[in-house]
This record gives sequence, C-alpha cells and structure tokens, in this order.
Amino acid sequence: MRRRGSARAGLGGVLGGLLVMSVAACGSSDHGSAASRDRSDDTQPHKTVLKRVPGVGDRLWRQVPADSRQVVAVYGAGKDSPDSTVALFTKHGAVWKQERSWPAHNGRKGWTADHHEGDLRSPVGVFTLSDAGGVLADPGARLPYTRSSAFQAPHYWKKAYWHDFDYVIAIDYNRVRGTAPNDPTRPQGQSKGGSIWLHMDHGSGTSACVSQSESAMRYLLRTLDPRLHPVVVMGDKAELKA
Repeated sequence: MRRRGSARAGLGGVLGGLLVMSVAACGSSDHGSAASRDRSDDTQPHKTVLKRVPGVGDRLWRQVPADSRQVVAVYGAGKDSPDSTVALFTKHGAVWKQERSWPAHNGRKGWTADHHEGDLRSPVGVFTLSDAGGVLADPGARLPYTRSSAFQAPHYWKKAYWHDFDYVIAIDYNRVRGTAPNDPTRPQGQSKGGSIWLHMDHGSGTSACVSQSESAMRYLLRTLDPRLHPVVVMGDKAELKA
C-alpha cells in the first residue's frame, strides 16, 4: 500500500533541530560560484530498447537486485569532475528502455568508491531509492514523501542554494530505509558520511549529492514506484564500466 506524505509530515518538528547534520553532505556555504539554476531537461522519451542499462559493467550490474525494474543511472563525466548526466531506465519484460535524461551535478571533487564525510566526492555504487521529501508539498510522489520546513537550506548559504532541498529523494547510502530523508541515523558511523540525496540543482557541484533541475525532480518523484524496486547506479563513466 502506498504511504502518503501526510503520514510523516509530523516528523518535521522532531527533525528540525537536526537539520544541520542532515544536510551536511549535500551542501554548505562553501560551494564556490554557482551558475543560475538550470530548469531545462530532456522531456522527450527515448525509443532505444536495451538488454541492460548501457555503460554499466558486470561488477556493478550484478549488484542491481533481480526484481528492480527502474534504474536511475548517474554517468559522471570524470573521476574528478562535478558534471554528470542522469538517465531513467525502465524494464519492460526482458528489455530496458531509456525514458528520460537530464544534465546534472555530483560532488565538487568528483567520485569515490570509499566515501567519507567531507571528502566532497559522491559515492560510487548501486543504492536503493526508498524515501522522498522536501520543503514543498508532495507533487504526487509514489515514494513515501515527507514535507517539512526542516529541509530548508540555511539562509547563511548563498541564495543560489536556498531551493536545493525543495524536493529530495534519499539515496540509501548509510541510512535507515523507511525513514524521512533527513533522519540523521548513520548505521556505518558518522565518518562514512550520509544524507546523500537526489535534489534540485544550483548550477555547480555538490558536497556529495546528485543535483538536477526542478522539472527532472518532479518527474522522478511522480515516476519512481516502490513496486518496481527502483535503484540508482552512480559513478564516473570509467568506474561504472569497470
């Protein structure tokens, strides 16, 4: 049964005091100069039919659960680059189809297979996508959605970043599934980082998250379906293929 966002709306007050810890991995006032928010996206469906998600080697593909029928692939431009492309793939029968793709950003220093708090790199790997939320009202998300002002980026950050967390989708790296994205619990310990999200873009690299346009986030929120067991496969292109 789909859980409605209203069921967790009350968590905002409890989690509000934990905001700084919760968003530490996704942003800070030290982002460097940001371009204006990119609201463009590729809105036309792709017709290519595939036997598997392209650009992903056997090592990571074996980590995709057998019952997953939605994959968000994040193709990093390079190991040390903050630029990436996000593509959504859906499995139809025995084949995969690319549905959409968007320009995106990842960690300011690129990617790592051994992420730690503050390294400014996004973690490489395959992670489930279970929970969503944000400052704004639920746009029709299929994933459980928590609306709370506790997601609001601190206003001592540059103004370009104030809307980063209007919509977020938690990447299940070092977190407890089934909780609001800003729950600060980190099962592997604080040093391994956490609060890794898909969230709205401010035009440059992040502290570890993956960011994209508002329209892209709204599309993913309305499309990712827990019944299809969505996952994200993310990393720089060379690491993805390894």
